[in-house]
Amino acid sequence: MRQIGFVVNTDPVSGYQTYDQHPPQDRTARNRATARRAALTICTIADVAAGLLGLWIVLYLLDANQGNAFVEFVHGAADLLSGWARDIFTMDTEGLRVILNYGLPAVLYLALGHGIAARLNRA
Repeated sequence: MRQIGFVVNTDPVSGYQTYDQHPPQDRTARNRATARRAALTICTIADVAAGLLGLWIVLYLLDANQGNAFVEFVHGAADLLSGWARDIFTMDTEGLRVILNYGLPAVLYLALGHGIAARLNRA
């Protein structure tokens, strides 16, 4: 029987390792690191989604050229991200309608994304 670092290899063929290689604290640290990476990914996705929605609100309020490729891209992405909240608010003022109908999903994406990330970081 040979002992290699933390690994106790009882297999007669060298190169094959058993499942009890890592002490429990290594697995816990690895799980924490994985949870942190997942939390960061979720935060990033939520921030990008909210950023696109916020950018569309700003572009609309500043009366950006709707024929511009970048403005069309941002508008399409914002429509995709806020499709579930389309026309929740029907206002006479078009600017206020855009702020509310695109702002609500942005706030919800931020709240849910950062809430889930905080929960993952606590685990």
